[in-house]
Amino acid sequence: MLKKENILIVDDDINILELLQRHLHSLDYHTYKAISVKEAVAILRDTEIDLLITDLKMPEVDGFQLIQFASEHYPNMPKLVVTGYPSVQDALSAIKSGVVDYIVKPFTKEELKQGVLKSLSIKAKRKTSTDSAETKKYNEIIGESEAIKNVTQIIDRVKDNKATIFISGESGTGKELVARSIHYNGKFSRAPFIAVNCGGIPENLLESELFGYVKGAFTGANDNREGFFQAADGGTIFLDEIGNASLAVQSRLLRVLQEKEVMKVGDRKTEKIEVRVIAATNSNLKEMIAKETFREDLFYRLTVVEIDVPPLRQRKEDIPLLADKFLFKYGNEYKGRYITIDPEAQVLLQRYDWPGNIRELENVIQRAVIMCDRTIGIKDLPDNLKYQINFPEEGLLSLKEMEKKYIQKVLAATDNNQTKAAEILKIDRKTLRGKTKE
Repeated sequence: MLKKENILIVDDDINILELLQRHLHSLDYHTYKAISVKEAVAILRDTEIDLLITDLKMPEVDGFQLIQFASEHYPNMPKLVVTGYPSVQDALSAIKSGVVDYIVKPFTKEELKQGVLKSLSIKAKRKTSTDSAETKKYNEIIGESEAIKNVTQIIDRVKDNKATIFISGESGTGKELVARSIHYNGKFSRAPFIAVNCGGIPENLLESELFGYVKGAFTGANDNREGFFQAADGGTIFLDEIGNASLAVQSRLLRVLQEKEVMKVGDRKTEKIEVRVIAATNSNLKEMIAKETFREDLFYRLTVVEIDVPPLRQRKEDIPLLADKFLFKYGNEYKGRYITIDPEAQVLLQRYDWPGNIRELENVIQRAVIMCDRTIGIKDLPDNLKYQINFPEEGLLSLKEMEKKYIQKVLAATDNNQTKAAEILKIDRKTLRGKTKE
């Protein structure tokens, strides 16, 4: 007798839902039904599901987006597609998105049985493979590189305690995603998570926004108001760009960390709170300490646990995975279908150093999806990717030698296209020909 498992079936056709339910009940499985992706997501969030069976073509939000959601939030749960509109492209896209099997309507009870058995066997294998890339995903943190595994290993260590955490990293690397992963994957996930961009709030307002104020504390304070810290009580507050906080705010933060209490602006009494503080910045706080613009004692209070989020150039093997995520997101949003990247364009993506990190990669993929027909090629990528020129570390060279090397690199980057090279160098082709002869 088969072990009873929870199976969620999703289809906008009531008749298909009832047919699937009858077959699955006869095979001794327990089922949940949803006629839309919205209903399915609600069930996934409230119920432990062992297998997702979904149609692809549905109104408003399609099955591909449900598969993507399930892959990101429930990576060990297998997905099985049952569709009445078969196509090679859809099958490839579904499998690439993490679907175990693909059944075409009309189907027999035996076909359904074999698809379910195959999918559930995959789940059993995944349970025994705890070091797989799938089990190391945290919400939107995607990657298999050693650099990103180091980050998820620290998240494993800290997610269930309230130690103060400091996240450093360049702009666009995903520091807030790391903070959210710490909160929502730990035992305090049902408590509030409050994110505050300290650089986005005027300095004269930051103090009252963080700690609240009492009526009459300043002009415009017409009533008592709680701050972000009070709102986060019992949960996590994420202070992004902490380097923008004034010395006065820093002093108050130190008190919160030392005494676990806050005082509203204009008040004389303190309030006890229990909040995990996660701070982040792309500034060099040690340099700020030397300039006396950041308190050293606060720095050490904030850095009980440190997480350094690597820039994208240090985890280039993760670029295809991240690109696929954005392809799926914007392919569905703009085109209503799955967009692919041709191999030559993929090479360019991995060769580029991405100074804007993941945020820049997402912008490039978003633009390319808009501009391309179905497959992103080199022509759909911006010029700074196509003609990137990297200089290795060298000793000091003469101006003439540097000019020679630069011209050679531009020509190599443009496949000796002198017209394009001349455009990049801001000289005419005649001048370029003369310099190449030299």
